This record gives sequence, C-alpha cells and structure tokens, in this order.
Amino acid sequence: MFSTTKVLVNRRVTRVLRAAAAARAPPMRSRMPRSSILLPNSVPTVREVESVFKGKMPTYEEEMNAAKAAAGLGFKYDVVARKFIPGSDISVPYAMPAWPAPEREPELKTAMPGPVSKQLIEELGETGGCGGAVGLFIDTEKSDGNYICDADGNVLLDCFGNIASLPLGYNHPAVTEAASSPEWIRASTHRAALGVMPPLEYARQCQRMMKEMAPAGLDRVQTMLCGSSSNENAFKAACMAYQAKKRVAEGRGPAEFNEEEIESSMANQAPGAPQLTIMSFKGAFHGRTLGCVSATRSKPVHKLDVPQFDWPEAPFPELKYPLEENVEANRAEEERCIAAVEETIERQKAVSRDIAAVIVEPIQAEGGDNHASPYFFRRLREVTKKAGVFLIVDEVQTGVAASGHFWAHEAWNLPEDSPPDFVTFSKKAQTGGYFYRSELQPCGGYRVFNTWMGDPAKMCHLDVILSVIKDEGLVESSAASGALLLGGLKALQQQYPGMLMNARGQGTLCAIDAATPAMRDQVVAEMKKGGLLAGVCGQKAIRFRPALTFKAQHVEQALRIMTDSVEKVHRQEA
Repeated sequence: MFSTTKVLVNRRVTRVLRAAAAARAPPMRSRMPRSSILLPNSVPTVREVESVFKGKMPTYEEEMNAAKAAAGLGFKYDVVARKFIPGSDISVPYAMPAWPAPEREPELKTAMPGPVSKQLIEELGETGGCGGAVGLFIDTEKSDGNYICDADGNVLLDCFGNIASLPLGYNHPAVTEAASSPEWIRASTHRAALGVMPPLEYARQCQRMMKEMAPAGLDRVQTMLCGSSSNENAFKAACMAYQAKKRVAEGRGPAEFNEEEIESSMANQAPGAPQLTIMSFKGAFHGRTLGCVSATRSKPVHKLDVPQFDWPEAPFPELKYPLEENVEANRAEEERCIAAVEETIERQKAVSRDIAAVIVEPIQAEGGDNHASPYFFRRLREVTKKAGVFLIVDEVQTGVAASGHFWAHEAWNLPEDSPPDFVTFSKKAQTGGYFYRSELQPCGGYRVFNTWMGDPAKMCHLDVILSVIKDEGLVESSAASGALLLGGLKALQQQYPGMLMNARGQGTLCAIDAATPAMRDQVVAEMKKGGLLAGVCGQKAIRFRPALTFKAQHVEQALRIMTDSVEKVHRQEA
C-alpha cells in the first residue's frame, strides 16, 4: 500500500511540476500570486499543486514522497515554508501541522498617529510627555491576542510587543481570569515592601520561580522592579562577591570590614569604594541607570550629558552572512574578540582597576540584533572563569521562551560546571530580577535592597505566564514559529538582494538588515501602513519581537504584509 501511494504521489508531483515549469515564465513581482510571492524564483507552491495531495494537507509520508519526486526535477520541497524551491536536497526534517486562518486582518482607519492619538500626545506633553517618545496610544480593551488597537481604532499585527515585553498577547483569557482572583486583588491593592514585609504568597512564588525558571546551575533568585534595576543590582552583587573573595584571601571574613574601608566608603573613595569595573561589549544595551548606562554602548542618545563610570569595552563579533559560507572568517572574528577580552582583563588588573564582571547579551538587541555563535560564548565563559571574573548574562530581552529555549543562553551548551554567575531578566516575565549562585549571596541584609524589591501583583502575573507557557507548549511553539519566520525573511532577501540582507534569528527573535538606514525606515513605515508593527534597532535593522502566542498563521500574515511593503519601496527606488 505504501509503495502504491508513493508511485501515485510521485506521478502527480511529476506531472504538475513539469506542466508548471513548461507553462509558466517568471512573472513580474506585482503579478505573483500571494502564496508564492516570497519565493526567489517563480516555481509552484503547495497551494498551486493541491491536486498532488487531493486538496488536503499532506501526511508526513506524502510530503517525503513529494520531496523525492520534486528533487528529480531540480526542486526541493521546503517543509517549513511548504513550498517547492530550486535545489536537490530531499531531506524533510518534520512536517508542521496545518494552521488556521489568522483571527483577524489588520485594519487602518486613519494615518498613524491618528487624530485621537495626536490629541492625547499633546495632552501628555503638557505634563512632561513621558520621555518625549510616545508615538501612539493603545486601546487596551479592544486589543486582542497578537493584534494591537490604537486610540483611533487602527488594528495592527503586533510584532514589536511593547518593546519585547508582551508575553501572552493582549487580554489572554488566563490572565484576565486570574486578575480577578482574591490573591491578585490583594497584591494590587497593597503593594508590599518585599524586602522587609512580604505577603504570605511571596515565598511560594519564589519557590516556583526556582523550580520552573531557574537556569541550570543557579540556585538563588532576587526579584527586582525592571531590567535596569536587575542589571544594576547584579553589578553590585558581583562587586560585593569580588571584594569578599579578596578579604577571605587576606585571612578575613567575607564581611569583615576594617575601619579604613568603612570610613573611605562614605567619601566615595578606595578602599571602601573600590575601583572595580564592569566590562561590556561594543553595541551593548543594559539599561539607563548610572551603572547600566555606563555599560551601554549602542546609541549616543542613551548616554549624552550623563556622567558615567570609566568602564572598559570589548569588541563584539561582527559576523558575516550567510553563516554557512563564512565559517572560517567568523571563527577568526570571534577569536579576535575573545583575545581582546583577555587582554582587557589583564590591562585593567595591571592598573589596579580590576574587572569584577563581564556582562553580555545573548543577542545584542538595541545595538542591531547582533549574534555570536555558541562557541564564542563558551570561550567567553572559559576566559572569565579562568581569570576569576564573574559572568553576567543579560536575558532581559531574550529570556522567557522567545528564543526557542526558556533562556537564550541554553543554546550555548555551557559545561555543567561552568554556568553563568548571574542571569538577569525582566520584560516578558513582567517583573525584574536575577538568578545567581548561592556562594554569591551578599553578606547581611540591606546590601542589595530597595523599598519594593519587585511587585507582588506582577508576581501573580508571572505565575499565570509560567502556567500558560507550560500548558500551551510556548517554548516549542516559539521555536517552530521562529523557524518559519526566519525562513521567510531569508527567502525575502533572496528576492530583493539589493534591499535586504543578513536575515538572522533565534526563535521569534528575528531581524533583517536593509541596505541603508533610510531604506529601513521606509520599509518599516510601509509595514505600519499595511497593518504590521515591527521594531528597529542599530543602524539599519528591522527586528521582530512578537508575543509567545505568535503562531504560524501570524507569521504568514506578517510576511505577506512585509513583502508587499518591500515591493512598494522597491518600486519607489526603481
């Protein structure tokens, strides 16, 4: 029976592909059917050869047979994109299930910002403007799932996610239901000072965080308010642990301060205020508090007019794409950066301005969605551990399931005995904080401290997020949706080679570069007009930061709008 099916499928594939190849000359992009617009060449797609599968979504065996038949004609069946593309590789790793239609289509009623948003922006400006960067106001009640509705009734597919901080989309039923629970109401009506008088639920919530969130090798957690406060206090904890090691080496207790240290600390002088440093990387973004902005290296607007610590910088790898064609060059580039890290550690030590910690993002987000290989990060851990320097992994933007792992640094495959020393988080967790090793616990109370130390209501929110991630398999879903999105971006850059390049991503944390900053801005503006909200970063990158509920049907919708937008800019440039 299987062999008969195989023969029939092969014959149907052969017949359809041969007929299509003979009858169809490559059409103009503007005339390409929407289902094939992402292909670099005009070749049949699954939708165009439904007769091969009798109008039904194919089974795994049928897809395997179709792939083999297509290969004989010089085509490859791409199981992720469900399209036939030029090539002869017949491997089919898995069959993605059929997906439903998107819940809704974007709808724009006004230009953006519309009149209502403009009026609200003007009113907000009268009280200070909330930083001066507000571009539109959200109608939270009418926003739903992956779709954002603004104050003027414009509905867009949201691939920006409130700067990567939207975990479950808008108005997820599990969240709205939990928000009416007595526990959540208590947490909302009484914001406890967690560091001195936490509510009854707080210990259980921290235990759950350790059980379901803790990175491998880290056995302590400290909640905080936001990403900046998470990194800032991780810096402090790292410096405290570094000095404690030195005191122990001198024969003192870890918190056995002498009079000189106590008195000099009050004058902001050494030895009580030691001349330690935190090393970060070119292109990094770690926040805007004084320590964090000192470690931030992405854009001048973050740093101008603000006094900062004289902390060292190391180069971050500038990889060449496509990765598979630049293996040796990229390995040499990463080794160059590692050598610079080693050199900087030694140089700082020679002038008695030791590096207490190195902080790094798994993906440099604000700096341009810059990636490095797992090899680079393993080498970084090796170098820092050998030098006695703590490693802080900033997962504020990459953490909590979006990368196809719960933590993006899981993809590095660090040795079991060499985990990061600190992992910071916020954004999709809704609360901030950091995980760390128990031996790095500060000695005594009030050393890492503030009034709130987090937010009890957001701890309730995190409880729901963790449950939904587990129940709905959102880690795996992000990996699958991300593969589909990245595949589409790669196909799009093949179709428009002079406009788009360097498609890259982990999970749904995807990005692509435009040829110039101006072109990037044009494409993003057209995407917004078409109903797709995406972000920008670096000099010319378009970045995607959707919610964890972003599924295949949303990917397809996003790629369709983006393709139309790129085509419009292409025509304008022609």
